[in-house]
This record gives sequence, structure tokens and C-alpha cells, in this order.
Amino acid sequence: MAKITKVEQKMPTIKAKKKVAAYARISMESERMHHSLSAQISYYNALIQKKPEWEFAGVYADDGISGTGIAKRTEFQRMLADCEAGKINIILTKSIQRFARNTVDLLETVRHLKDIGVEVRFEKENINSMSGDGELMLSILASFAQEESRSISENVKWGTKKRFEQGIPNGHFQIYGYRWEGDHLVVEPEEAKIVKLIFDNFMNGLSAESTENQLEKMGVKSYKGVHFSNSSIRQILSNVTYTGNLLFQKEYVSDTITGKSKKNNGELPQYWVENTHEAIIPMEIFQAVQKERQRRRELGVLANWSINTSCFTSKIKCPICGKSYRRSGKRQRKNPNEVYYIWICRTKSEKGAKFCDAKSIPEKKLKAVCAEALGLNEFDETQFLERVRQITVIGDDTLEFYFTDGTVLQKKWKSTAKTDWWTVERRNAWGELHKHKATNPNRRRFYEFTGFIKCGQCGENFRCQGTTLKNGTQVRTWHCGRTCGNITIRDEILKDMVCDVLKLDEFSEERMDTELEKITVDGQMITFQFQDGHTESLEYVKPKKKGTKHTEEFKAYMRELMKAKWKERKMHGTKESNNHPSDNKPLHSDTD
Repeated sequence: MAKITKVEQKMPTIKAKKKVAAYARISMESERMHHSLSAQISYYNALIQKKPEWEFAGVYADDGISGTGIAKRTEFQRMLADCEAGKINIILTKSIQRFARNTVDLLETVRHLKDIGVEVRFEKENINSMSGDGELMLSILASFAQEESRSISENVKWGTKKRFEQGIPNGHFQIYGYRWEGDHLVVEPEEAKIVKLIFDNFMNGLSAESTENQLEKMGVKSYKGVHFSNSSIRQILSNVTYTGNLLFQKEYVSDTITGKSKKNNGELPQYWVENTHEAIIPMEIFQAVQKERQRRRELGVLANWSINTSCFTSKIKCPICGKSYRRSGKRQRKNPNEVYYIWICRTKSEKGAKFCDAKSIPEKKLKAVCAEALGLNEFDETQFLERVRQITVIGDDTLEFYFTDGTVLQKKWKSTAKTDWWTVERRNAWGELHKHKATNPNRRRFYEFTGFIKCGQCGENFRCQGTTLKNGTQVRTWHCGRTCGNITIRDEILKDMVCDVLKLDEFSEERMDTELEKITVDGQMITFQFQDGHTESLEYVKPKKKGTKHTEEFKAYMRELMKAKWKERKMHGTKESNNHPSDNKPLHSDTD
């Protein structure tokens, strides 16, 4: 019997088109004349669309941007993002210099594109990044391109230096109070009045921040038409151009590749050109301002009379975050005239203990330790300012003193904050509060945790809120009184946590008042501080919401409803199956 074999017709495989894009860059005016950006775009458009196996993915072009870095090239960054998204398979570019002059940037970019399957072709050098020797050739040629960029930069610097030597500025720089007319600076009268006001305010003792507020109220804008910031005011105060003279090369480019500028502190020569334009500020006033700026810089915050300072201001440093300590006062309820002061790290004060947990120091104890370090019977502000340059807080019990004569001294200390605050009057008031809690029949104002729970993020007391559920159950929750974003905690769960830390079978308010000092809530972490000073922390797990329990009547109703739907679907199964493919499957087996 003859063997018959069926020959299947094979469908021809269609190769997917490669998505091809091009990158172009123009940075110099001379280049823009001979090889315009539009010409490059037209060239790549025609080149890509000419090949049937390619699919046009766009042309990315940066105009007037240096190739020494990639951070400021927006089109280049957009092209890399499209490569990450799978929109590009091949990138065409004229040369290595067009792609990047920085060897490190070039190799890192090409390697990354190679890893994600994107090929880069350099037309002039005839290099393919996917080829075996592609990376080697790129490394060699990119080094030449980078050195060429350095050579161009050095030529530019040489030309700038020659102009400086002749007293010619390097271009028309922008400066508030002047305008350029040809090659000469001309005073702008209205802006000149503001410049004089800034200098007068400073010599009258006002800070840059005070002048900033004044200019804001006057509606004065900066050169660019935006808010006049205090940093701009400080730049005006330090700019010698307002004296009618010019100082060239105050800054210089330290690295050609990165283009970062650096203040010239004597590394390169500076050029002083006198009487180049009309002065707004006399030289003697400008010099007096510079001396005053130096004096205030040495005094620090103490120089600003508008700030309420102390002898300890800017003297106490945090070793953890490096910030200065600041004074914090808490006015007492019973005696509004009494203020309890502590010195606390600025970071801890503004952001909380989770960012910096440096030890805070009561001012009373700080003065006592300083007096001991200075060898005095009692603290003296004058001697402290003259002899102590800085204090560093080390750990929880050590202060390191740096004296003006160069000596260093460490002193141990122990916090007396609790004993200073826990006076007989407060102890009695606290007792009366808890008596009130125990005898109040309505419990509308005082609950078990009233006065116990503190917010770990803003320091505010937690408040109680009662809620009635749909089933009639009443629950209590505790939340921050300032609504700073901290969590809300259930009353019954908090009681269970108290039982855990106190090793109790059931909650006891009396035991809690006796053994606990306070409870701190910081996110999901609940910290219990005991009267003896130690702490214990537990993580708060929010309970899952329980679903609604259906009644037996409702369940019976739903069963009858589903039976009716099943019968209807069986009767019309053929018609519905045309619209619902899933209905072709039987709802029940024969054994049901």
C-alpha cells in the first residue's frame, strides 16, 4: 500500500523591522553655519526611510549645548528614556564628538545601551557598538575627542586671559542696577536706588532677611523679575562692580569636562580695572560694609539683634548631625510666668528624634556644668563668652569644652530634668487629676489614657474620640490633637498592649498610673516609658475590618434567587452561548 504524506504549506516568516533613530548635536556657531541642524535632521529622515527593513523612530537633536556632559542635553536624555521603553533598536549618529566628548560618559552610555539590546552606529568612524572591537575603538577615539575638547577650552581660556589683561570683560554679564549700552555699563536710576537702600540698611544693622521682607512689601523684583531673595542681597553687598571698578577672574572653570566653576582664592591671577563706569556706591562705604560683614560672620547669629539669643547660641554643637543646639522653652500652665528651658539639637527640634536622637540639656544643668568647667562658683555669661569657643555633646552624659586658648576639657553630667520639673506642686496636681478621673461618673472629659499618650512626631497630646458602629457598638480611638499625620490607635488594643508590657492578665488603670510615665506613638511604633526611666516598644498592628454577617433569611433569599437564574440559563443555554463563550460549559454535572 502506498504511503501518503500530507505536505503542509509553510508560511513565510516576516522579520520585524528595526526601529531606528538618529541623534544630532550642534554646539558652535561655526558649525551652525556649515552644517545646520535642519540639514542633519533631513539627512537622517531620508536615510532611515530609504531602507525597507528599518522603521523610523525619530531624530533627537540638541542645539547649542556642549558635548562634555549629558545632564543638560534634554533630547539626549529623552532618547535614552525611549531606549529603556523599547522604542528604539538602533541609534545613528554622525561621530563620537556629536554623541559625547566625555570618555567616561560615552563608554557608560554605550555599555548600558548594549546591555538593553540597543545598537549605536558612528558614521564617521565606521564603528558599531555591537561589534567585537567596537568598544576598544570607542575608548581610543573618545580619548582623542576628549583631549580635543580640552585643547579648545585652553584656547578659549587663553583668549579670555588676553582680554582681561587689556581690561576688556569676557562678555556682557548681567548686574542689577546697570544696563549695557554698547561696551559700557550705564546706571539704571530706579534700580540704583534699591542698591543704595540695601547698603544703607546693612550699615544700619539690618540683616539681609529684613531687607528681603522690606523689598517684598515694596513690590521690588530682581533683575530677572522674580522675588528678591536674601542670597541676592548678599551678592549685591559683596559685588565690587558697584564702586565703578571691575575685578576680572573672580571665578574660573576648574574642570573642562564637568564645567564646574570654582572661586578664585589665588590659584589664578585676578585683574583690577579702575574707573570703568559710573559708581553707585562709594569705595569707602563698600569697604566699611565688607568689614561689617566679616565682623558679623565671626559673631555668627549673635550679630543679628533681631533674634532672641543667649550666650549659648551657636556654641553647642551636635556630633551626630552637626547642627547647633537651640533654646526651647515650655511655659507652665499653673504659673504662666514660669518657663522651663532646655537646649535641644536643631534637627531633633524640627524633624523629630528619628532623624537625630542627640541628648537634650536642661539650661539649669548646662549653666552648672559650665561654671564647673570654668572653675567658678556660679555661672558668669561674660567669662563664658570670652573663654569658651564651642561645646560638643558626647553621648548622654559628657560635654566637651573647646576653650579660646586651645585647651579641651570633658565634663560628665547627669540630667535633672525630671527632678526639676516634678515639683511637689505638680505631684499634687497630678494626684488630683487622677482622683478626678476616678470619681467622674460620666467619663466625658477624662479617660484612662488622658495625659498619657504623646505624639512622637509633633509632641502634641493624643485626644480621645468616640464612635458608634452600625451594629450599635461604641468604640474609642486615640489620635494626635494637632492632626500631624500620625496613626489613630484603638482604645481596646492600647489596653492590651499595656497589659503586655506590665505583665497583667487584665487592664488596671491604677497599675498603669503607678508604673508608667507616658506612652509615645510614632507611626506603628508604640513606646512605653516607665517611672524608673527604662522604656519598652511594641509595634501596633491595625486590625482588619470584619465583613458584614448575613442573616439566615438573607441567605435563604439569595439561594432561591440563584436557583431561578440557573433554571433560566438552562432553558436559554443555546442562545446565550452565542454571546457568552463561557456559557458552553455545563453549570452542573450529571451527578448533581
